[in-house]
Amino acid sequence: MKPKDAGRDRDLTWFKSTYSDSSNPSDCVEVALTPRSVHVRDSKNPHGPRLALTPAAWSGFLPFAGGPRGSWRRRR
Repeated sequence: MKPKDAGRDRDLTWFKSTYSDSSNPSDCVEVALTPRSVHVRDSKNPHGPRLALTPAAWSGFLPFAGGPRGSWRRRR
């Protein structure tokens, strides 16, 4: 099932994990959050395929993402 706000691209603010490899900043995934969904895309192909997950599905995925839970914070 597609989250209700999955198609509103213009309203999304994309960011990378604080654990992204700074030696190759384009070799990463980016995440955009909305109240009802978490969007994921490949930073090398920002107009390519994307995932739209429910917050519950995203929370279930994080323990398997390779970094500590909660590592997806905005870079400053």
